[in-house]
Amino acid sequence: MLRLLLLTSLAALALAGLEPEPRYLEDIFQRVVGGEVAGPNSWPWQISLQYKSGSSYYHTCGGTLIERGWVMTAAHCVDRVRTWRVILGEHDLNKVSGREQIMTVSKVHIHPGWDSSSVAGGFDIALLRLTSEATLNSYVQLGSLPPTNQILPHNNLCYITGWGRTSTGGSLSAQLKQAYLPLVDHKTCTSSGWWGSTVKTTMVCGGGGAEAGCNGDSGGPLNCMVNGKYHVHGIASFVSGLGCNAPKKPTVFTRVSAYIDWMDSIMK
Repeated sequence: MLRLLLLTSLAALALAGLEPEPRYLEDIFQRVVGGEVAGPNSWPWQISLQYKSGSSYYHTCGGTLIERGWVMTAAHCVDRVRTWRVILGEHDLNKVSGREQIMTVSKVHIHPGWDSSSVAGGFDIALLRLTSEATLNSYVQLGSLPPTNQILPHNNLCYITGWGRTSTGGSLSAQLKQAYLPLVDHKTCTSSGWWGSTVKTTMVCGGGGAEAGCNGDSGGPLNCMVNGKYHVHGIASFVSGLGCNAPKKPTVFTRVSAYIDWMDSIMK
């Protein structure tokens, strides 16, 4: 889940008095710390994004089903030319439950502001047009999106979901996991000692301590409780080079409410 960028070593950065750069939350080999296994299909809008290599497909990122024929994910997950597919209704990547729906991707729409050379430049959002439409049922449902530009308060209850480790150095879990990441407001997240100016107004922060971890793939949802219902307020984007659960370095998400108009323009 963590795709390490070509950075100077952490040790050299520490000696120079510099902070390690952000890094994406994506890698098919490494996973992150914290969280617990979710109930099967308890987050029915969560998808597994997979790419084809040879004759097989491999999980690389998460995402959210937002319309029967559309998936929302991170731009950095899909800014390479590959053959993609999406698994809906997934829980255990190593087992077939019969609840899964396998969809091919007909087109990838990456936000025009996205720059793959800038980890924290913003615009880390993409939409995937599915070749066919999903069948909605108890295991596959649409994620609810927030109103345009809605900002949630500090410590709002949120969960990140994805596939990952239960502890540092622990065994990999093929089952969907969830981790509690209370929201960190923009004022706090951009303050000195936290992320500072790295975090833009189009981003949202969650966690920031050992209790939060950063369980979940890039592109996966930050599910936040609003008026008794979960809405997808974030798309997992990047973490600190110091580590996923570094104190005062919350996981950073693309703020979904900042891109509602753009998504509407693409899907119409």
